[in-house]
Amino acid sequence: MGRTALSTALAGLNAHASAIDIVGHNLANLNTTGFKGSTASFRELVAQSLAADGSTTVGLGVTPPRASRQNTQGAIQGTGGPMDVAIQGEGFFIVHNAQNATMYTRAGNFRTDATGKVITVSSEAVQGWTETNGVLDTSGAIQDIILPLGSIQPPLATTIFSIDMNLNAGALAGEMSSAPLNVFDSLGQPHVLTVTLTKTATAGQWDYVATVPGADVGDPAATVTVLTSATPLTFDTQGKLIDPTADLTGIPITGLVSGAADMDLTWGLFSSPAVPRITQFTHPSAVSANAVNGSAASQLIGVAIAEGGRVVAQFSNGQQRVVAQLALAAIRNPDSLLAASNNNFLLGANSALPAIGVADTGGRGKVTGGALESSNVDIAQEFTNLIILQRGYQANSRVITTSDELSQETLNLKR
Repeated sequence: MGRTALSTALAGLNAHASAIDIVGHNLANLNTTGFKGSTASFRELVAQSLAADGSTTVGLGVTPPRASRQNTQGAIQGTGGPMDVAIQGEGFFIVHNAQNATMYTRAGNFRTDATGKVITVSSEAVQGWTETNGVLDTSGAIQDIILPLGSIQPPLATTIFSIDMNLNAGALAGEMSSAPLNVFDSLGQPHVLTVTLTKTATAGQWDYVATVPGADVGDPAATVTVLTSATPLTFDTQGKLIDPTADLTGIPITGLVSGAADMDLTWGLFSSPAVPRITQFTHPSAVSANAVNGSAASQLIGVAIAEGGRVVAQFSNGQQRVVAQLALAAIRNPDSLLAASNNNFLLGANSALPAIGVADTGGRGKVTGGALESSNVDIAQEFTNLIILQRGYQANSRVITTSDELSQETLNLKR
């Protein structure tokens, strides 16, 4: 009996020591990004029978505790870091290590290497989709996300422009209102296109012309007209544009001294088929907005991960473009994942196959940019567990002491 008590107590000492190791590991990772704490689950050893009929049994102690990972949500802390992201809800980021093994992580403190590849702090390659020829297809296979660092975005020639404005219904004949816009040729050279509207003697009608500087097209004239009104802009008694009834097409800018291709512009008069951009009310003539679809060549000046895991590139011309998308994996039984180093997990033998997609779809959580998920370790609970485990360790050590004293008393009976 004494030997059984000794082995049982030793098993208790080993189990509580292992459980204290688990608590220590949790506390050591109190500030580790995306860390998921574990709890110790104790299990009884098979009991032995002390009676023939099995009515009296005594346990043989406790097995080493099983560490059960708690996949609860950690607090989302804003950092402002352009490459920091956090998952709110289910899902994991997908990364590949140097051996191209697939791993999963909740730690979103990413960065870029010298080649533009998005990597973790321990250099695993973050997986997702990268645009190809200006197209971002999230239905294909995931791959390393590689950003166009140091690249120059080619220019985009302007093909359409629009002006949102009001023309004063009380204007006198000959009164003018102008709207200058920058349009870009195929080489990215800007040209000032000026649209001038002039009130006619007929109520509700305005003539229009569009001009460019003569120097841009090799003409000595101060300005060169590229568009004149065949028929004036006509408004009804409610101030709505009724003629023309469609956008004006075929506005040419030819012979550009920059060497660029000839331009063929469209003046977008309507934001939708029934909604004109120009009105005529009794209010001072003024432009409220204008837009062109072209741009000059530009340099990439910054990259940030935005909401939803969209990787947005900022260019020197002020434009932004989504150049990549982070992939998320939904795993139905995340507790089956095997912990690896550097905040990563591997699929276990019982892990469900990951369902890969974009954030906020298919049960995958939301992705927040400029933030990180904190460790889910509760320091108060861990200290409470530590005290309880310490008491358990002390109690088992007392069993060993008592068992030893009983053995000494038994030996003394022979004397």
